[in-house]
Amino acid sequence: MRSFAEKVQVVASPTEVAEDQIKAEEKQHVLGFIPNFYVSYVPNALPLAPRQKFELGWKTIVNPFTFALTGAIAGGEQARNDFSGYGQGAQGYGKRYGAAFADNVTGVFIGNAILPALLKQDPRYFYKGTGSLRSRILYAIAGSVICKGDDGRWQPSYSSILGSLASGGISNLYYPAKDRNGAALTFETAAIGIGETAAFNLFQEFVSRKVTPKLRN
Repeated sequence: MRSFAEKVQVVASPTEVAEDQIKAEEKQHVLGFIPNFYVSYVPNALPLAPRQKFELGWKTIVNPFTFALTGAIAGGEQARNDFSGYGQGAQGYGKRYGAAFADNVTGVFIGNAILPALLKQDPRYFYKGTGSLRSRILYAIAGSVICKGDDGRWQPSYSSILGSLASGGISNLYYPAKDRNGAALTFETAAIGIGETAAFNLFQEFVSRKVTPKLRN
């Protein structure tokens, strides 16, 4: 009597594969506690669906570290008496905390979710990890103004740049009147955002992988 082994092949949909990749990214924590969701160590990772872009943004905003970091930023601003129109004391600290948190929310949701969903761009940094030191540095810095589209092609990062401008413009609504410089504040905030992204990318390229435990290979 002959026996036959039946081979069954299960094929996951692109959305399911992307979801699995996101779940791996959501477990990425630098030093075990700092969320590091917006970096992919899979060079050919599938594009995110609009829902997944919002999901990643939401989980970044509500992460406990985000609240702690916002508190530290607000404390530093109060110590330096930045945005003096907010005053001092608990009330001044509360206003600074609210403004810093609002900056974070608008930056993440507009630049990493809303615009990427509309413009079909990927908000993640794609780790390079190979090549010369110079090529990796240039790659990381360039990532502050270019990104992967959902079609896998590199293109200007309209989402990030416009997101920084939009976030800066919105901040004019809640910062003290004397600190509202209109277009100047908007473009200053956008320029700072681009610089921060470049620094973030350099950290991702050369440091974060070494200090992120339990990283999926």
